[in-house]
Amino acid sequence: MPNENADLRKVGLKVTLPRLKIMQILDSASAASEHLSAEDVYQRLRDAGEDVGLATVYRVLTQFESAGLVTRHNFETGHSVFEMASDDHHDHMVDVDSNEVIEFFNEDIERLQHTIAEEQGFEIIDHSLVLYVRKKGSSG
Repeated sequence: MPNENADLRKVGLKVTLPRLKIMQILDSASAASEHLSAEDVYQRLRDAGEDVGLATVYRVLTQFESAGLVTRHNFETGHSVFEMASDDHHDHMVDVDSNEVIEFFNEDIERLQHTIAEEQGFEIIDHSLVLYVRKKGSSG
């Protein structure tokens, strides 16, 4: 299990119970490839009997993002979701019917993106690929 205390101290954040609880929820969600909104985090805290307000969740998530502990994604589904920051690159698919976020990595896609950039005289510094999808046979 990650050492949340050390992670918080390393980025200059005071270790508080709300920060620890929120980090534990995000760690657990990221391990399951889940992406949580602030409201999702708040609901999980409430379900666990924790007395942490929604405003605190938003403030802590913003602090975590500024410190580089979490990554915020603003998909076209209308709300931000968060995952623990990682050096492991992956792309995302968003189910437009359920708003489920699915992580994936494809070496062919990665290679092709670099080839395209090089053909145009560029090198990729960073990128984000999001596919908006719907289950086959679903009507929207």
